[in-house]
Amino acid sequence: MNKKIAMFLVVIALLLAVIGFSATSGSIQVTITELVLGIFSGTNEQVEVIKDLRFPRIIIALFAGAALAVSGVLLQAVMRNPLADASVLGISSGAGFLSLLAVSFFPTLFFWMPLFAFAGGALACFLVYLFSWKQGLSPVRMILVGVAINAVFSGLSQSFNYRGSYAAASVNLATTSTLSMKKWADVEVMVLYGSVGLVLALLLYGWCNFSVLQEKTAKNLGFPITRARLLISAVAVLLAAVATAIAGVIAFIGLLIPHIARQLIGTDHKLLIPFSAVSGALLLLAADTLGRTILAPNEIPASILMSIIGGPFLIFLLRKSDRVYGN
Repeated sequence: MNKKIAMFLVVIALLLAVIGFSATSGSIQVTITELVLGIFSGTNEQVEVIKDLRFPRIIIALFAGAALAVSGVLLQAVMRNPLADASVLGISSGAGFLSLLAVSFFPTLFFWMPLFAFAGGALACFLVYLFSWKQGLSPVRMILVGVAINAVFSGLSQSFNYRGSYAAASVNLATTSTLSMKKWADVEVMVLYGSVGLVLALLLYGWCNFSVLQEKTAKNLGFPITRARLLISAVAVLLAAVATAIAGVIAFIGLLIPHIARQLIGTDHKLLIPFSAVSGALLLLAADTLGRTILAPNEIPASILMSIIGGPFLIFLLRKSDRVYGN
């Protein structure tokens, strides 16, 4: 237990350090002291600009990273598949597509956009289950079906780029996979829906521990495996959907973080879920901070950096991880 507490403390310390660096670095640079004094006094113009432009970006990165990481933990538990992830299975692209439709046809319903994204993610998740089921769920078949569904929804989303209208430009701006130019209204939506999803995930840790067991074993113990799968999947889709609706499609966080977290603190979801949330927040904020500072004033979206990191990691897992949950 001491080792696990130490890992929590290390990740939290790194997260606080990255938050401080992200808040004080960029086109406007201030010291930590100036930032703290400016927040309370409200007289420092540079700090006021940071509060309006940089703070929303940081908060959204934290919640989106946590949501995507926990979504990956839940999906891997319920599907008993270490390769399950919202981006790999097409859930994120399905959520992104419905978000595009929401922005296009109902632009005044911005606050409810995560619900549209949830519907798209749920549809993608349902299709994965539907086309993967053949006398059981094969992990390899689920990944292949997910890749196909991801391609379909991504293609539908990209088709909006060629409508040649002002609406298309507005859609691209609203759903782009970059965290720049986020506002406090985006923060309100992300924090509200993200907090609900994270709290529900924490409450379901016991069901997640049972879900990784073989189906026959779980049923013999009197565990309602079907109901648990549906509820856990719904929470996972909610988390991935709200992150996609606000931050855009960001791949591989739900794949990298749970795998690393299990190596560090074990497989008990009571600890795995909160540790993954903190680690996911750290990873996405670090990627976003690196992307906007490494080639300043130019910017590399965090989604691109995550794809560069996550692609080789997925290949590594496919080569090394022939173990399936419950086997």
